[in-house]
Amino acid sequence: MVVFGRISQALLRSSLTQSRQLSASAAHGHGEQAARTWKILSFVVAIPGVAVCMLNTYLKMQEHAAHHEEPVFIPYSHLRIRSKRFPWGDGNKSLFHNAEVNPLPDGYEGHKE
Repeated sequence: MVVFGRISQALLRSSLTQSRQLSASAAHGHGEQAARTWKILSFVVAIPGVAVCMLNTYLKMQEHAAHHEEPVFIPYSHLRIRSKRFPWGDGNKSLFHNAEVNPLPDGYEGHKE
């Protein structure tokens, strides 16, 4: 039994020294090269890719805005019911009110029909 303990300790020591040597050799060259590669890829691929996506979104928004027409307001009695005032602002507009898209009970803001 003592012999088995000595052999296992010797194997454990040799595996520890081998792992230390491997990690030390890996830390010298491979990590620096990998970091440099990812840095170059970030500047050459990722940043221009994000810029192209932003440009595409902006151009699509401009195209959509050119063709956007405000829908005709029809005062249906069952829509936009205000049984009590909202606790913010003038009490007539919802919390996320958008004057260009959301009509009030009497029509769109700024338009008299």
